[in-house]
Amino acid sequence: MLYGVTQTREAAAAAQETPSPRKPRIHRAWFVAAVTFVTIIGAAAFRSLPGLLIDPLHQDFGWSRGTISAAVSINLALYGLTAPFAAALMDRFGIRRVVAVALTVIAVGSGLTVWMTAAWQLMLCWGLLVGLGSGSMALAFAATVTNRWFTERRGLVTGILTAASASGQLIFLPVLSWMVEKHDWRPAAVTVALAALAVVPFVWLLLRDHPADVGLKPYGAEEFVPKPEPVPGAARRAVTVLVKAARTGPFWLLAGTFAICGASTNGLIQTHFVPAAHDAHMPVQAAASLLAVIGVFDVVGTIASGWFTDRFDARRLLAMYYALRGVSLLFLPMLLAPSVHPPMLFFIVFYGLDWVATVPPTVALCREQYGEDSAIVFGWVLASHQVGAALVAFLGGVARDVFGSYDMVWYFSGALCAAAALMALVIRRKQTPVPSVAAVA
Repeated sequence: MLYGVTQTREAAAAAQETPSPRKPRIHRAWFVAAVTFVTIIGAAAFRSLPGLLIDPLHQDFGWSRGTISAAVSINLALYGLTAPFAAALMDRFGIRRVVAVALTVIAVGSGLTVWMTAAWQLMLCWGLLVGLGSGSMALAFAATVTNRWFTERRGLVTGILTAASASGQLIFLPVLSWMVEKHDWRPAAVTVALAALAVVPFVWLLLRDHPADVGLKPYGAEEFVPKPEPVPGAARRAVTVLVKAARTGPFWLLAGTFAICGASTNGLIQTHFVPAAHDAHMPVQAAASLLAVIGVFDVVGTIASGWFTDRFDARRLLAMYYALRGVSLLFLPMLLAPSVHPPMLFFIVFYGLDWVATVPPTVALCREQYGEDSAIVFGWVLASHQVGAALVAFLGGVARDVFGSYDMVWYFSGALCAAAALMALVIRRKQTPVPSVAAVA
């Protein structure tokens, strides 16, 4: 008995002498979010280039704006259509591997454009390769990281990661426009390739697939979450999730509103604003700088939207964002001029705050409606975003060739945004998440 008491006292003394493991002051999830932010910034370099290439390629090769816009359209469509499969591939092979390969494909596609001599090569390199690579790093990447590493502050983190693309635009647009105007479009393409390659080591060395890989709970979680087993059949799962989600009304409303979002941002402003401003005799570098300013306020607007999404009804936020965007587009044809004036600056600031503010509430609604499958569902919703962007990118170029101006495109996009606002309001709330397809299987 005395021996047992002595052992107990010795164990207690040892426990007092052994320091308990100290919790890190900053959760590892924030470092993963930071690496994801930098990764998206690096990949965003190529997103800054298409609108700057339309006029130079038209002058160099004599290709019509419709032909060049078709390559941009392929790029935008693949950016969206690849996203749901990429989200499933991340479940199968891990985030780090998929993103590293995607960045490499972007670099190869952008670099090869330097030697192209025919329009089909532009569609192959810029449309197919860069489209596939960028689609694997689409916003589904940000949604996957947020869902795995965060339980709290998901709206805020989604907003921050979404803003990364705008930050990349802010960093690269002035540099690329200066290269295109002062030198040629080829150095700009090489710069994009090098920027994508430069991020690969950061992804491989610093990014981790799941909190369980480093023995941590997700940020804000009360219990440890084990890493799920790799999900085989990535393509089959992506299609299965689509089929299941397509049987619900909210999916089509989310896909429809996000298609209009893509049509009125990537397809319209990002692709055609610079050539439209140039038509109004504004210098290319000045127009590109205005797009960069959009990127500045996009960061502010998207992060603020994430904060709002954690606190307010996501449906009403979406309706407000689309309505305000539509109104602003109706005024744009009157604002284009040879020089930058205060009303144009007001439009740029206003539009920048609204640019991708739609992403955090859309991700939140996908999570609310579809539970653990939400990243893949959002990938398909993002596909609709890019299909909308691709259609307007192509049709905008055709409209410019046919009518000699972009006015009809601005008005039509404004009307679409009004329709999106109404669609957002009729999405029904869902309290109980849908079971995961993986869990059912």
